Amino acid sequence: MSEPNILLDSLLAEAGISHAGLAARVNRVTSTARRPTRYDHTAVARWIRDRAIPRGDVPEIICEIIGGKVGRPLSLADIGMPRSETGRDEPDLSQAVDQAVALWRGDLNNKVFLTGASMIDGPAAVAPVFEWENPPHELDVSRRGPRPVSMNDVQILRDARNRYEQMYRRVGGVPVRPRIVAFLNANVTPLLKGSHDDRTGRELFRAAGGLVALAGICAYDSDRQALSQRYLFHALRMAKASGNLAFGGYVVALLANQAMSRAKYRYVLQYAETALRGARGHLSPALVTDLHTLQAKACARVGDRASCHAHLCRAEATAARIRHDDEPPETGYVQPGLLECQRAEALRRLGDLTAAQTYAEEALRSADTCHLRGQTHRLATLALVLTERGDLDRAVTTAETMLDRAQGMESERIAERVAMVADALRPFDARVVEEFLTRAHQQARVPL
Repeated sequence: MSEPNILLDSLLAEAGISHAGLAARVNRVTSTARRPTRYDHTAVARWIRDRAIPRGDVPEIICEIIGGKVGRPLSLADIGMPRSETGRDEPDLSQAVDQAVALWRGDLNNKVFLTGASMIDGPAAVAPVFEWENPPHELDVSRRGPRPVSMNDVQILRDARNRYEQMYRRVGGVPVRPRIVAFLNANVTPLLKGSHDDRTGRELFRAAGGLVALAGICAYDSDRQALSQRYLFHALRMAKASGNLAFGGYVVALLANQAMSRAKYRYVLQYAETALRGARGHLSPALVTDLHTLQAKACARVGDRASCHAHLCRAEATAARIRHDDEPPETGYVQPGLLECQRAEALRRLGDLTAAQTYAEEALRSADTCHLRGQTHRLATLALVLTERGDLDRAVTTAETMLDRAQGMESERIAERVAMVADALRPFDARVVEEFLTRAHQQARVPL
């Protein structure tokens, strides 16, 4: 299935033209030229949903109709109907901005074609990462627009990202995502369309990209995987425009983490290796540590014990150099004990349960210093290890504490972790297990 034409949909919304209205306008123009058409609202819906391109010069007519309404000339690429595929695959920066704006405008308006979108797989899933790593790079990102952009505007975006991230950690991505999407539409779009020099523009793309990446995280946490992937691809394009390799590496790490959740282990290894190579010398120790642990977990899933341990050793060596005051804001999730938790996860997958328990317990000893979301994951890891080792009483006690920490969070990823623990405990015929399953069902909708 082809990607929907979000550019045309966004322009129609900006112009205030309905599907039926566009069809009627096109029919009027073609009738005067003695080549009448009989388009209706279903045809326009097909142009958007299926990315169908009408025959003849109708795309040019659409450019004139919408361009007259929005007050600027539009090209075929602007309306998502280029004559060649090249215009779709490698848009210039201005077109990339238009596509990003179109995405979050459609998300704000709950467009059906975004709800039903499929994940991008195959070469198309790797292309954005390849394009981030390789030339050409923008030599100048300055822009002329209707309003000037200042560094104060950029700081507002940075502050908003930090504020929304704290909300996400406390209550989960489900309630936070609509807030970020609304902020992108109301506050980020005018700045990206504004006027700025090259220096301010690069800082703008860095700050805007941070918010777009967080929107992708919240979509991922809401189990809107295809939507999340598209946000992350746009964040990566903004990272390239910013020239900030460290931020680009962070976004690639997010893509690797999403691939891990989808059991796409080849992508995990490829993404992580690309981030480590493409931003070599620019990545913070915390991010390098996380990238190596992601690779270790992927290797454990495919049974590559030697590579798993090699990446864990690299992660441990790099973690010793982490200085949290020197880290960028996005890597704040790499808190004390995270490496031990990730190591426990990898070792559990390899069947090394004694060592896994040791690291899971070590991770939990520092859990009070991290946010509730991190505490929940660490408790889930220990509960899974204890269950597999047959220590039922401790496993259930740990699982109950996990539910305490997760109370009030609206997060599909947290619910997924609770379900994993419930599935591991379900085979045990014990009253304490039954009581836990009842509570997990009430709190996280886990099947009884």
